[in-house]
Amino acid sequence: MRSTMNELMDVSSYLQLIVGPLLRHPDDLKVVVTQDPMGVLLTVDVNKEDMGIIVGKGGETAKAVRHLVRIAGIVHNARVSVKINEPVGSTFYKDKH
Repeated sequence: MRSTMNELMDVSSYLQLIVGPLLRHPDDLKVVVTQDPMGVLLTVDVNKEDMGIIVGKGGETAKAVRHLVRIAGIVHNARVSVKINEPVGSTFYKDKH
């Protein structure tokens, strides 16, 4: 059974509800929903100052967010993945390697 766009927007809103309060710049949070035959992809963009917060120590925050969103997708019969884009000007991943 394929999910409706309204159900997918519910999952997107849930993601924003989880992540928004963690951020220093919640107004910069953007979530884009794309759907294909393999499932649903929620692409997340945040302010570069919030990158460390959303990823967390050792990626634990990102892993927890992905897990919660995946469960919300299951409720709506959708396979949901979360991708966190590195903001322009961010050195988050460069500093880690």
